[in-house]
Amino acid sequence: MEEVMGVINLSNDRDQLNELTFHRSSASVPFGGRYRLIDFTLSNMVNSGIRDVSVFISNKYRSLMDHLGTGAEWDLDRKRGGLFILPPSFEHTSSPFKGDLQHFQDHIDFFYRGQQKYVILTGGNLVANMDFRPAFEYHQVSGADITVIYKKLDPDLDDDQSYRKMEIDEHRRIITIENESNRLKSNKSSLEIYIIEKQLLLDMIHTNTENGKYDFLQHCIIDNLHQLKIFGFEHKGYAVKIDSIESYYRHNLKLLSESHWHNLFSEPGPIYTKTKDEPPAKYLDGAEVSNSIVANGCLIEGKVENSILFRGVKVHKGAIIKNSIIMQKSEIGENTIIENVILDKEVFISPERKLIGTKDKPLVLGKKSMI
Repeated sequence: MEEVMGVINLSNDRDQLNELTFHRSSASVPFGGRYRLIDFTLSNMVNSGIRDVSVFISNKYRSLMDHLGTGAEWDLDRKRGGLFILPPSFEHTSSPFKGDLQHFQDHIDFFYRGQQKYVILTGGNLVANMDFRPAFEYHQVSGADITVIYKKLDPDLDDDQSYRKMEIDEHRRIITIENESNRLKSNKSSLEIYIIEKQLLLDMIHTNTENGKYDFLQHCIIDNLHQLKIFGFEHKGYAVKIDSIESYYRHNLKLLSESHWHNLFSEPGPIYTKTKDEPPAKYLDGAEVSNSIVANGCLIEGKVENSILFRGVKVHKGAIIKNSIIMQKSEIGENTIIENVILDKEVFISPERKLIGTKDKPLVLGKKSMI
């Protein structure tokens, strides 16, 4: 897919993950014991043969830039092409955000410099293992102006409030996409992945921004459903959106199920991430771990059950952790009980404490909190 450039659009990034996005963008939120959310989309692009990828970032991007670096972990540290990180232009950082089309217009030279004919545009909060090549082949064969990748909602896996539903006719043409004033009952939901010819995208960027229209979804997709051939392509594999604390908690812990882990990580390609050298986890006397993911560098003296521990977590003697997500370098004091809790990085919990949330509303503590 050398004729395709990848665009990861974080321009519309919102603080939907509450405490977890106080100091970072949602795309850089840790996931699954060792990854960041953006790793999945970036890996999917690389595994599909895309070698030019731009990330349009909006705010709180220090953590994301540190994670992505030169793009070496994704084989994107190249003399030609590779990874491009595109922040808002200086003149727009202090003014109200208009929309992603303005962000694209500010970096329009990136699109012109690229030699590719097509663009795959996606967000950064989709957890999926996906090969874009079948969708791209369909886009070319069907004669579509724009192809939208979608999935059929699984009631056992998906919260339908997280997805933008669509109606598609028998020819796969999209006839309706829901918005705030038009809710649908369809089980077909957009994954917000778009395949489009670059020249058409450029034309829409110029036309819309000149007329004071700045929202890609509304002004390029929804407003053109009857003017352009906008078709849907179904993705039948694992794919979930992380857009709330509840979905973050639920889909992390689902990885403790072997079938869910297999569905996400077994195929079609590996998920790459920034690596850090740490010794293996160390289990001392009194350690008891069941059905959990424990990353390197952890020190375990207590009990861990149905939980995910990121790199360098310390669980002291007598502590009990159940159904919880503990991020990097956090420390749990002796005889502390933690259940249905999300701890961000470097949280310190004193001995003899009790923190208990619910499965529907997990308790969340922000980065470097001390209890």
